[in-house]
Amino acid sequence: MAYALLSGADGWMFDGEDALGQISTMSLDNQRNLKLAIHKDPLFLTVAEQVAAEINTWAKAFLGRETITDWKTQLDFTTKIFRARGLHLDDRHIRDADGVAMAASIVDATLYVVNNYKALQQAGSSIVLYLPKIQTAEEAGVWNELLSALEKQVDLEVGTIKVYVLVEQLEATHQLMEIRAALGKHFVGYNTGRWDYINSVSDAMAWDKTFINPNIEAITMTYGYMRNYEDRVRQAVNTPDVNGNFALWQGGMEPNIPVGSEEGVSASMKKAVAGAQREQREGASGKWVAHWKMVHIVRPVWENVGQANQLGREFPRLTYTQQDADGLILIEAAPTDIRGARNLLSVALQYGNAFGQGMQAAALKPADFFGNDDILYLMEDMATGEIRLSILWEWMHKGAILTEDDAETDTKAGDVFSEGLYQTLLDQEYDKLLNASNKDVYDASKTTTLPIAREIANTYMLSEVKPPWFIDLLNINLNNLDLAVAKQRISLYMDTLVKEGKRVTENLDFVKPVKQTPVSAL
Repeated sequence: MAYALLSGADGWMFDGEDALGQISTMSLDNQRNLKLAIHKDPLFLTVAEQVAAEINTWAKAFLGRETITDWKTQLDFTTKIFRARGLHLDDRHIRDADGVAMAASIVDATLYVVNNYKALQQAGSSIVLYLPKIQTAEEAGVWNELLSALEKQVDLEVGTIKVYVLVEQLEATHQLMEIRAALGKHFVGYNTGRWDYINSVSDAMAWDKTFINPNIEAITMTYGYMRNYEDRVRQAVNTPDVNGNFALWQGGMEPNIPVGSEEGVSASMKKAVAGAQREQREGASGKWVAHWKMVHIVRPVWENVGQANQLGREFPRLTYTQQDADGLILIEAAPTDIRGARNLLSVALQYGNAFGQGMQAAALKPADFFGNDDILYLMEDMATGEIRLSILWEWMHKGAILTEDDAETDTKAGDVFSEGLYQTLLDQEYDKLLNASNKDVYDASKTTTLPIAREIANTYMLSEVKPPWFIDLLNINLNNLDLAVAKQRISLYMDTLVKEGKRVTENLDFVKPVKQTPVSAL
């Protein structure tokens, strides 16, 4: 938190969803730490002073200058934004009076707002939430009621809490103006992403045998349906509502971290700046970076332009045509090869392992690049593992056609990606992780969480019914290091999904209490 608030970023989004798990007391620990930071507790200030010195030491070596002149003043610069968990998740620890797991959205929003609204307002700061996974205007309406009830409870004017909406679901792109309207005075703007939207489209098109994504590296923001998705959000932002209000549009996330060889860092930073320049030209009011070291590399893109990005610029207004709808699922020709399959599988396994170890945001790269400092680690979160398995599931269940020869697997361009080929790659990539150094794969995980990550990935891949949320399978195995127990839980989840069409989302370690008559406090 100190690194984020001293980074020089205009805003900091604390990710309580895709980058935060619930190992032991982690979710409550982070709520406590947020409170310490926002209230400027002496403990936090002690840490912040030390962090400021570390940031300046790095900045002098990398940028040739210090980036922090007055660390106490700098703490007030950055807008705090809390990313709550979506309506698809249960909290693993908090139950209602009937012993039913509470919606994680309610837990997150309530804890953050009630604990911090006074301190934020006294500091002249906004109360801002970041809402993920919304698919429909009805879901946005649930959020609006929740936020309005919170405001009423703590005596805030309706609309005091502001929200950004992450557009990461295909369904949401068809209801953008309706979602804005449903959130009413709370709505501020949209954010476009990459990973989760790719996964959403893949899930929505799971039934269509002709819809097959290419290598993940090919699906950039200028690729087919991604290009049309971003354009649609931009149009919605620049289409006024009935009151004449426009909205903000935040661009995507830069996952690079400037740590590696000089050549590797230089190439990756050029790519990062080029990506930011493209989004600035397209009208984004800013973008996210995954690591504090990237702030002063990306931020100058907007500073150097020195002009408004949206208001005052003309963009086409939102339309609702068949061409619009077709563009949102547009597949374009791109490589589908064994190297790409190895990337998908290796990083998915590593992410599942990292999640089980309590690291829901992790710096990862395919095993073939371990030890190669020219290839940088990328900051990955939940969507990372999810989309990689999602694409690989398409390849195997829809018969993707390989576009390149591969000597190691003796496959040729034109061959079909089969289950047998998948199993061969799984064995090989898993073996690479078992033999990796402790730096890339913790030795302690190789007999605990890594085998469980393999079991989850393999079950996902072999199921004819595509699991709707990869995180479900990971969540039900948190705090579990026993492969036999994991297999039982995974089987329970898949059997319930296939036979009943339901998800198992509660904490399976939790023993439901006997219902008791509530006692009122005097």
